[in-house]
Amino acid sequence: MASRRRARECALQLLYQWEGERSAPSSLLPEFWKSREEDAGTRKFAEQLFLGAAAAAEKLDALIAAHSEHWRLERMAAIDRNLLRLAVYEMRTRTDVSPAVVINEALEIARRFSSADSVEFINGVLDAIRKAKV
Repeated sequence: MASRRRARECALQLLYQWEGERSAPSSLLPEFWKSREEDAGTRKFAEQLFLGAAAAAEKLDALIAAHSEHWRLERMAAIDRNLLRLAVYEMRTRTDVSPAVVINEALEIARRFSSADSVEFINGVLDAIRKAKV
């Protein structure tokens, strides 16, 4: 597995934990990394994604809500909601990765951590956000 995908998976796990605890994002990092053997590059990328998405969660949530027809954020599965936050954050802030790659990575992670219906839903929301170029 590519280290970037692994970093995205770690960032997703951190977001999921953060959403449940709502503690300071940086306070979760030491304990999270204690039980994982990831290289420095994977850790750095995961932390950038996690800390950035957590800091921008309110804006990301508004954007996701605006592009997810008939779905309120609180009704979405927590994994799906956090994966959307992560992918939207990456699409909006990383110029070194194309939106198509970000969407594909999000779908692969959804296939691993969520349901088949979720994959289609996530694809639809992310594609709508990509097309809106926001």
